[in-house]
Amino acid sequence: MFSEDDLLPVSALQHLVFCERQWGLIHIEGLWEENLLTAQGRHLHKRVDTPETEVRADVRISRGLRLRSLRLGLSGKADVVEFHRLGDGEETSPEGAKPCGMSLDGVPGLWRPVPVEYKRGAPKQGLCDKVQLCAQALCMEEMMGVDIPGGALFYWRTRRRYDVSFDIELRRSTEALCARLHELSKTGNTPGAKYGKKCESCSLLNQCMPKAVGGHRKAKGYLLSVLRDAANGEGE
Repeated sequence: MFSEDDLLPVSALQHLVFCERQWGLIHIEGLWEENLLTAQGRHLHKRVDTPETEVRADVRISRGLRLRSLRLGLSGKADVVEFHRLGDGEETSPEGAKPCGMSLDGVPGLWRPVPVEYKRGAPKQGLCDKVQLCAQALCMEEMMGVDIPGGALFYWRTRRRYDVSFDIELRRSTEALCARLHELSKTGNTPGAKYGKKCESCSLLNQCMPKAVGGHRKAKGYLLSVLRDAANGEGE
């Protein structure tokens, strides 16, 4: 179990899956570069992150819900959590390990929480977005004591919602990435650069300089070495 002081942001998992060096530049070195894609994403999340509750028949929608898991060492905020009213016979998960529904203050019945994450672009290959969503669900399961079998990703470019099942494989991958996140965080070191096709879409391409930095772990370390070399050359 982690303490409150050890909690790391849920959003860091997405950076970690995309590129460990990108994660280090943002979360170790504190670098960030806004581009069109990140600006659009920030604007989208600003619209959905405002804390409020909306009621639509048998669905109650909560925005900006705070999340925490002492088991995984995570904290953050969910874009949207939908609470779906359960019908008869839906009170427990198929395995019967945990209830599927929970009580809400001042509202009759039991309600199943469903996390929904909003993304600016289109669906991606790999686990990048699914891991972040699953981590939110794991936080809520710990906080609420319920089983959350699935959630959804909404992509702004396609205007479509895609269901995500939190199966055993995705849960294990998410938990392993949480462990990796804390392992890297404890070292305080930025992983080395390795150029790949995805680098061209990264907002930190200019700071990272993957083709030039090579084995340098910190971008600023590379810049200092360049300046030292230049100074030595001028002095000769």
